[in-house]
Amino acid sequence: MLFRNDALTAQCEEMIAVVVHGAVLFRSGIGLALQDRPDEFQSRLFELKALEQQAGELQRALQASVERGGPFVGRTRRVQVARLAQAGDVVRRMTATLRRYAVEQPEPVLEGNTLLIDLAEHAKRTVDAMAAALRAQMTESPTASDLADAVHTRALDTREASEKYRRLIFRLDLRLSHKSQLSEFSEAIESVADAAAAVAAHAIAPQRGAAVSFGRWAFGRSASRWVVLSTVIAILGTVLTLSST
Repeated sequence: MLFRNDALTAQCEEMIAVVVHGAVLFRSGIGLALQDRPDEFQSRLFELKALEQQAGELQRALQASVERGGPFVGRTRRVQVARLAQAGDVVRRMTATLRRYAVEQPEPVLEGNTLLIDLAEHAKRTVDAMAAALRAQMTESPTASDLADAVHTRALDTREASEKYRRLIFRLDLRLSHKSQLSEFSEAIESVADAAAAVAAHAIAPQRGAAVSFGRWAFGRSASRWVVLSTVIAILGTVLTLSST
């Protein structure tokens, strides 16, 4: 395990669980908004606001633990915990997006609803992938780097879905202000995936750096031994040649 402190491990697990639950509420909220079910949408938003508060408390607790030092192993571990705490920013981004929809209430376009739901699903999957990468990092799993790459791939898929939706919107016969409003909402959903990808990349970076550094050290040491061995063989060869003459 990354930590030897049960309380700290529980806080990290709780943060990841909060983010995953938030992604479910976020995806559900988008769908309810497009189905014109305002009461249920407001219920999801209310739950997401509560999770945002919980994530903020966990974020402060994790950051305080990092500042105190505590039972961590080296600076790399402290950096990883600090960056894992940034997962709370993803919850804030999801909440802000639904808040914006609740305030602006952009008129949905029937032709684009399926694409917008698909976009929200891609964003949710990116957050889920981020959670998997963070869990792998916590347990020092060798799959952590691959899972972080998967988050990046999910984020790119989200970006493509957002662009596809915006292209459709700007081809329709709508007011420019309406097109701009829907386009900005699409970008807000996309930003959730971008935030998740950034957290995953930053959280795994120290682990990757350590692996690269270790790899270089091991390679350098092996290379040095090979040079020494080659030199010894060459000297022995010279000695034997001289002896034979």
